[in-house]
This record gives sequence, C-alpha cells and structure tokens, in this order.
Amino acid sequence: MFISKADKLTFSSHFLVPKNANQRQYEALRAYFVEGHSSKDAALRFGYSPGSFRGIVHRFRQDPDRDFFGPTPEAVEVQLQHDERRQRIITLRKHNLSIYDIRRSLQHEGITRSAVAINQILRDEGFARLPRRLDEERPPGTKPIHADSANVEQLDLSPRSFHTKFGGLFLFLADLAPCRLDTILRRAGFPGSEMIPAGCAMRSLLALKLFGNARHSHVMSHVLDEGLALFAGLNVIPKRSFLTEYSCRIDPTCYPLLMQAWLKAVRRGGLEHGSSFDLDFHTIPFHGEDALVEKHSISKRSRRQKGIFAFLAQDAKTRVFCYANADLRKDQQNDEVLRFIDFWKQHTGKRPDELIFDSKLTTYANLNRVHQEGIDFIALRRRTPLLLQQIAQQPLSAWRRIELEATSRAYRTPRILDQIIHLPNYDGPLRQLVVADLGHEDPTLLITNQLKRSPVQLVGRYAQRMLIENGIEDGIDFFHMDALSSSVALKVNCDVQLTIMASRLYRMLANRIGDGYETAKSQHLFRDFIDATAVVTIDKQAIIVRFQKPAHNPLLLAAGYDGIDLRIPWLQNKRLQLVFG
Repeated sequence: MFISKADKLTFSSHFLVPKNANQRQYEALRAYFVEGHSSKDAALRFGYSPGSFRGIVHRFRQDPDRDFFGPTPEAVEVQLQHDERRQRIITLRKHNLSIYDIRRSLQHEGITRSAVAINQILRDEGFARLPRRLDEERPPGTKPIHADSANVEQLDLSPRSFHTKFGGLFLFLADLAPCRLDTILRRAGFPGSEMIPAGCAMRSLLALKLFGNARHSHVMSHVLDEGLALFAGLNVIPKRSFLTEYSCRIDPTCYPLLMQAWLKAVRRGGLEHGSSFDLDFHTIPFHGEDALVEKHSISKRSRRQKGIFAFLAQDAKTRVFCYANADLRKDQQNDEVLRFIDFWKQHTGKRPDELIFDSKLTTYANLNRVHQEGIDFIALRRRTPLLLQQIAQQPLSAWRRIELEATSRAYRTPRILDQIIHLPNYDGPLRQLVVADLGHEDPTLLITNQLKRSPVQLVGRYAQRMLIENGIEDGIDFFHMDALSSSVALKVNCDVQLTIMASRLYRMLANRIGDGYETAKSQHLFRDFIDATAVVTIDKQAIIVRFQKPAHNPLLLAAGYDGIDLRIPWLQNKRLQLVFG
C-alpha cells in the first residue's frame, strides 16, 4: 500500500503531538530511551521542565511494566462510583420518587447531584415523567408546609422568643406608630374584614415595600417569618393572592384622603414640608394585553410602550414624594398640575410657592392659570428648529457668562441669553433664559414668571430638579415601582401610594440618624440599617427587639433608638424596646 509524504505528515502529528498526559509521557520516554535524545532535549520537546522529566524517568525505572494506554486506577475508581450512583438513582426512581425526592435522598447519603443531572440519567434509562401526585402519595418529609390563614384574632402575644430576618423593620415603628395608621385608613374608607383589618393589610404591603430587596412576588418565602407578621399585627403575613385581591378592592377615591391624612401625620412626627416642588410624569410599563392601556413615552428605554401614566410631585426641601396620581389618561395630563395645586391648598391651607417642571407637563394656558394663582414657576421650553435658528442669529455681545454656585457640576460657567418674551394663551410677559455650555450640543431654554430673580439662582434651582429624577430612580430600583409583571398584580395606584409612604418613612429614618444620611438613597439606608436580623422577645408588657452587633449600631445609639419606649396600638399596646448588642 502506497502512502504519500503528505499523509505521513498528517498522521505523524498523532504521535508527535500527544493528546493526553499518558501518551505525552510515553512519547517523551521513548524519545529518551529509544531515539537517544538527551534528557534536556526530550523534556523541551514535550513541554516538561528538566526537573519534572527526571522525575518521570525515575518513576518509569521503578515501574517499567506500567500500562500507559489503559485506564488509571483513579479513573477506574471514578467510573465505579459513577456506575454505583447511577444505579442508586435508578433504584430510587423504581420506588416512585421524583427527581427532587431523589436529590434529597442522595444528599442524605453524602452524594451531590443536581436535579438536571438526575433527570438526564432517568431519560437515558427510558423513565417517563411521574404523574402528578396527591400530598398523601408523597414520601414522608417532602410534603409542603401549610401556613395558617392570616387572622388578627389568632395573633399570639404570649411570652416567647423567636429569630427574624426582618429585625430592621422595627426601626420604622418609631415613626409609624404615632401616625395612627389604622384610624387614617378607617376614615379614608379602606376596606377590611374581621380576620384582616385594613391596617393589617396595608402594613403587610408596606412591610414588603420597606424591605425592598425582594419584590412582592417573593412574599411566599417570608410567610412563616414571625417578625414580619408581628410588624403587620397578624399571626402570619397574608398570601399573595390576598394582597392582589385587596389592592383591587380599594376605591380610587380613598387615595387622596389617605395622602392628606398621611402628610399631616408625618408632619406631626417632625418631617416639615417645604414650599417648592419638582413635578414630573413617569410611565410605569405595562406588559399585559389590556387594550384600554395607552402608549406613553418611556425615557429609560427611549421608546413608546403601553404603560400607566403617573404624576409625581417631590418636595424640594425634604426630597420625598408628597403627591401622586396613577389614574391619568392622555387627555387629563395637562391639567394635573392644577389638581396638585388644589390638593396642596386643601392640605396646607395655602398654595405652593414655586413649581419646577419640564416642557411636556402642561400647556401655556395652564401656565397662565398657575401665574394667576400667584405661584412662581420655572419650566423647560421645547427647542424647535425655528427657536434654535433665532438663537443662532443672536450676536455674541448679547450673551454673558455666569458662574453657578454650590454645585459640583463639571460645567459651572455657562453662557446665558436673558430675554423677555410673550407666548400664546399667556397674559403678560415671560422671562426666557437660553443657557449654553452646559455640556449639551443645543442650548437649554428655561421660561419663568420670576422677572427679578438672578439668572444664577434660576439656573441653579432648575439644576436641582434632577433630584426628582434620582427620586424616581430610587422608587424604581429599590421600591420596585415598575414591577407590574410581578406575580402579585398590585393595582398601580396602590403600589404608588405605598411607594410614597415608604419613601417618607425612609426619609424620617435618615433625618433621625443624621451624620450625612439625610441625602442617602433608600438602598444605602436599607443596606446599613434595615437589612438586619434580630431576636424578638415578647413578655407580659413589652416587645424587645435585640439586634446583633453590626458596624452601624453606634449611629442608631447616637440617634436615640435605644431609648425608644412607646406603645404599639395594633399589638395590644405593648411597649416597644430596641436593644443593640
């Protein structure tokens, strides 16, 4: 048989380039003993160091009958173990065990196998899937745990101790208990039952919102935690089916009443409101098939999508949301700023002093009505091609440069063009500030009815409006305001209302602690203080929450949390005491 030189070169690579360690040792020893290569050359040729190759030669001289091409004892042992475990899986399946039952049985025997690997072995052996079994047909120890139904009458406050992962929630009771939430909800008309009153239902939802590292869809994993149930005032936290159903039972007219009463309650608790407000719209994406849901612009995704349109007002002083409306349609959005003004007048007895918003929030006619109410405003104006062309024709002498104060912006010395303009449907003059050199290609256009305020103050104040964007981001990322695809299909207006309440409680906590936390995001506060395990001890007169020793406990001690001794109305007026370390 004739073999060409090309074939010889092709097949010679199988000998000159070994595929595994045994063959490589064999070829290196053959080059040393048979072909007469030196030890150094043979080692270099097959990728060994001179020292390691001398060790290979020594071991070969000790055992010259070694089988280089047969399975190693280690490989034989591994294969035997594999065959034994495979046979054990087959035996367990013949006892009518599921793949998860088999995995647990193997774990008790010290064998780790994933459910996917077990399923693949059973499929290779020709086993079909088990039919669905009744609970009584399952092996002992694999039946699901059935939690009790939530019932306030079964709340157990007898003396005992238990461990909870929700210990940090009890820090909020220092501000929540004085608010008399049960009375507020009753007056606002929130629904309730004998088993789960309105206060218990809303505290359950609020607790899940405050403990923001898990969405509402994960509520079933916490249903047996006694600390979470105690915070709500129930024997166990309600199931997610109840939470969904409860949010659908709330009449939308109840939310404005709750917002007013809640704002008054937290104000009595020491969180004063300001007089300047940042306003914005936010589209909460909707992923269902409801034809009644309109499409709105979603800036985070730079596209239009079906969603729920929510109006948000943030207090510029306290940086918390003080008003929200998630029942808006497109034909209602322009007038929402007027509804907020009416709400604030009804709540405080006076109008807001200042409103800050962007160009899409309302119309020029409504700007005129805001001005007639005696309210100052700063609004962003849309940059039309005609406006940009007129600005470009302005001489350089018309511009002047200003320096922004108390800001860490990279662009602190923008150029401005200060003009008096008139707009349709607006009575009287308006002031327009064209701001360039702010890091954008096109200038920013601001319009305001504040004719005498300095440009530095106006531009600086509008720059602070970015805080509402940060607040919305906090609501989305931490409070899961966009979690409409969660398995708990909360009504959006209920979810937004809970976000308002939770953000207020976090701000009150931050103000109590101080030490730079006043401006910290909720996620930061949660990580440092709320995500804390504790041991709860219930005695005849008090509920004692004993925290472990995390690094930030000294800040809580300095804030006076160890001195808290107040009665909790929904826990039979037992006194709450917090102990650190």
